[in-house]
Amino acid sequence: MLLVRGSVCALVDSLYSPPPSSRSEYDVYGFKTVPEDDEEERLVAKVRALDLKSLSLTEQEVSVGVKWENYLAGMGTREMARSPELKALVRSGVPHEHRSKVWRSCVEFHIKKFPESEKANYYENLLGVAREKQNPASKQIELDLLRTLPNNKHYSSPESQGIHKLRNVLMAFSWRNPDIGYCQGLNRLAAIALLYLEEVDAFWCLVVLVEVFMPRDYYTKTLLGSQVDQRVFKDLMSEKLPRLHSHFELHKVDFSLITFNWFLVVFVDSVVSDILFKIWDAFLYEGPKIMFRFALALFKYKEEEFLKLQDSMAIFKYLRYFTHTILDARKLMNIAFVDMNPFPLRQIQNRRTFHLERVRLELTELEAIRQTFLKERATDPDGRTLISDDEEDN
Repeated sequence: MLLVRGSVCALVDSLYSPPPSSRSEYDVYGFKTVPEDDEEERLVAKVRALDLKSLSLTEQEVSVGVKWENYLAGMGTREMARSPELKALVRSGVPHEHRSKVWRSCVEFHIKKFPESEKANYYENLLGVAREKQNPASKQIELDLLRTLPNNKHYSSPESQGIHKLRNVLMAFSWRNPDIGYCQGLNRLAAIALLYLEEVDAFWCLVVLVEVFMPRDYYTKTLLGSQVDQRVFKDLMSEKLPRLHSHFELHKVDFSLITFNWFLVVFVDSVVSDILFKIWDAFLYEGPKIMFRFALALFKYKEEEFLKLQDSMAIFKYLRYFTHTILDARKLMNIAFVDMNPFPLRQIQNRRTFHLERVRLELTELEAIRQTFLKERATDPDGRTLISDDEEDN
């Protein structure tokens, strides 16, 4: 048995062809693809890397690359203008070598709405303020820097090139948005942007995501906008995937415990990197509707597997990792952009408005209950202030 396993490992190693001196391998985005210690996990990871590599070399992927080359050659030095042709190309996925240019174009399209984006040194001035003045968000930002993408070589150590840039972007953003300051999740959004954009462009990308794409209060302390989107998504699950929605309801599985984070960080750490960046391509071009399309597509992709599970614990266990088993980006994108149609933005906007009012009302009622409880706890029936046993001993 050991001989067979050794032979398989040798075969995979020869096909994967890692640099002889390296102990671990990274993909083109800088994410570690093969763990360093566990031999079983190394084998599984290498096989998965081979599967992804073979998918990237299909005739369809090559065709997409050729279409992008032709499109960009035709554009010459002109700016990319929004068009049905460009939208279709972006939905097919942007090749790695062109992604920086396309993402920057997407961000520039939206920051025209901000007059300050035209001011010279606006970003540098924010950084100057951040360095000179105390910022309540700075402590949490520092704590989260190395937790952001620890499996990416650009953010894996204090000396990594991405850490300094990430700190700058988050500090500048916190000064621009004092009502938000910093919310866990913003670090991952900024880190992904920095993989393809210059520091100042990554800052404006974060501004666009939070101030243009997402509803108000998506990243504030209440996470109100995020809560609303989960209710909208449940409505869409019931409509687009009724069998699966009923299955979750039957077994009392609250899938929002998992999908909440999908939306908050736009699928970072939830899907394999090749799929993640294809989602971000469409997301930056089309906006937040893409999150709903791909969230539904992920469930549709594995719907039959979920329906086979008849135990709530088994369902929830699968729910926690199933997205990492999805490797075929083409199949997923076809589900998202074809099978999920029609998908009118107005429908999402209307449902957001409806659920926003309901969530606000619920939060108001909860706050009233909390205040009543605090008043009742403050005094006993005789009017004496209640104190703890520890305070009484002192």
